[in-house]
Amino acid sequence: MHVPILKQGDYLIATIQSVLSDTDLLQLRDDLAHRVGQFRSRGIIIDVTVLDVIDSFATRTLRAIALMLKLRGAETIIVGIQPDIAFAMVQLGLTLEGVGTALDLEEGLEFLNARNKRRASVWRAAEPRSTPKASFDMPGRRGKGRRK
Repeated sequence: MHVPILKQGDYLIATIQSVLSDTDLLQLRDDLAHRVGQFRSRGIIIDVTVLDVIDSFATRTLRAIALMLKLRGAETIIVGIQPDIAFAMVQLGLTLEGVGTALDLEEGLEFLNARNKRRASVWRAAEPRSTPKASFDMPGRRGKGRRK
């Protein structure tokens, strides 16, 4: 099952529409890695709303996708984890540690917008301020540094 990946500004949105096999999850990983580079995306939302089960392989793969894409400069948010799924994951000790999560697509977009706004302000604050250029006119020198 192919997962559609939509481009929305600087973000990619992957909406899982049915249960995915292990092969499908690995294909999703490869597709996202390719598109982040292709579109220079700053954020990824993976919508898992329709999933009734998120097993250990899916959890590890989603976490690996998020960490891999973070190394490529894109923040990943998993949205739409159902309450029963979240409860089962906690009971089984499955975590998405280090991966952002949100209730739904709208909150995921808000999260990415806030994160990118903070990132932009940090970049602006880190930019060196322009300094006045030093004057190379020295007393007793004329032209290109030759003495009189």
